[in-house]
Amino acid sequence: MALINNGSTFSLRTGRWIFDVFLNFRGEDTRHNILRLLYAALVQKGISTFKDDKVLERGKPIPSELYNAIEGSRFSVVIFSKNYASSSWCLDELTKIVECRQKMKGHTIFPVFFDVEPMEVRKQEGSFGEAFANHEEAFKEKVKKWRDALKESPISVVGLYRRGKPFSFHYSIHCTFRYQL
Repeated sequence: MALINNGSTFSLRTGRWIFDVFLNFRGEDTRHNILRLLYAALVQKGISTFKDDKVLERGKPIPSELYNAIEGSRFSVVIFSKNYASSSWCLDELTKIVECRQKMKGHTIFPVFFDVEPMEVRKQEGSFGEAFANHEEAFKEKVKKWRDALKESPISVVGLYRRGKPFSFHYSIHCTFRYQL
């Protein structure tokens, strides 16, 4: 697990953040392309970033350090990709991210759409609809929470969208995060 930290620790009493950005992503879709580029751009700009490098085992609960990293991050960048919704881990993390946005002042969600249409995510159609249909049996109780989290996240408000051409992150990252930190 790669933890990049400026040495501070998060405390609800002091209100300091451990990380500027928490990256939420589906590794098989993004690890070797958009995630690598985005992470490099954030680090180059001096933005303290949490990126989980572990390949996670199916069926295992999310480690508490991931939840702590979400709670200790000022921004969450959610990279929606074609297979994102097929991962119960991604959806559990998204649920926690949305919960933090609702409960913690200053926590902001920034969506990125990588080779998936924003409307597919918002309306849970296409690969998102298929993934939710597959989850209905195994994760019946969680599916409603996941659907609610997708509805609560700012999918229709703002985000970077990429279909076919690579992103140029430097300007977008600078404008989005640097001025708000």
